[in-house]
Amino acid sequence: MRSGLIAGVSAYVMWGLLTIYWKNLHGFPPFELIGWRIFASFCALAPLVIWHKRLRIITTAMRSKEMGWRLIAASILLTVNWSSYVWAVAHDHVIETALGYFMAPLCTMWLGVAVLKEKLNTAQKVTVSLAVAAIAILTVGYGRVPYLALLIAGSWSLYGLLKKQIPLKSIESLSGEMMFLFLPAIVLMITQGGSSDSAMHNASTWQWVLIAGTGIITVIPLWIFGYAAQHVPLTVLGPLQYSVPTINFLLGWLAYHEELDATRIIGFSLIWVALAVLATDTARRAQRSRAITS
Repeated sequence: MRSGLIAGVSAYVMWGLLTIYWKNLHGFPPFELIGWRIFASFCALAPLVIWHKRLRIITTAMRSKEMGWRLIAASILLTVNWSSYVWAVAHDHVIETALGYFMAPLCTMWLGVAVLKEKLNTAQKVTVSLAVAAIAILTVGYGRVPYLALLIAGSWSLYGLLKKQIPLKSIESLSGEMMFLFLPAIVLMITQGGSSDSAMHNASTWQWVLIAGTGIITVIPLWIFGYAAQHVPLTVLGPLQYSVPTINFLLGWLAYHEELDATRIIGFSLIWVALAVLATDTARRAQRSRAITS
């Protein structure tokens, strides 16, 4: 339990601090960076897959008609999520990425209703109402719909829904996704690498080290999180996920001096209240479930 909790906190902190990592590469085309991230992730995952003799399991899943299409869809959603996040960080929208990841659990709940036909209890209805009000207020504050936040939240929630339908371990599933994305990543690296502001033409030695490390920063938190998920109850691990957008919010506000006006404060406050209601309701239901089973 203790080692699992340390692993979970470490994974979430790593994910939160990735904003600083990507900020150091902000001058390069975001899509070129995504191409390099996929390529580097593939190179980092390949030895693990071979070492643990998982290649046959992955290729069998990729050849399966149903599983193959799910892996392709998951890989597309992951690319959309990564691209939206890196583009937002590169263009000084770190606070909006925080909003996206704060909204992700709410989008997941909405998918449960819309796709899985789940029913909302009173607390969940309050949560949805607060989220809708927050989006309306933030739309007024931004002068536009917070599309980056919605894209990040929506793509991550749909990705999570698909992952539940893929009976593979996290490393196996991610490896399959990277295999599908490997050739498109090469195309991205070549096409985007031809621009005058590309990493190909301008990256320093230190920046090339960071680019090469994008595979490691992708795989290590995921691997650590996989360990945490096996040793820590989800009721404990779940609320920790809010540390990621909290770190992003604080970085955008305090480190990168992004604007935080009254409407954004109100909008974020409503999201935080909604998440508090959701977390409290989840904890209560988990406690009732444990009481019944015991």
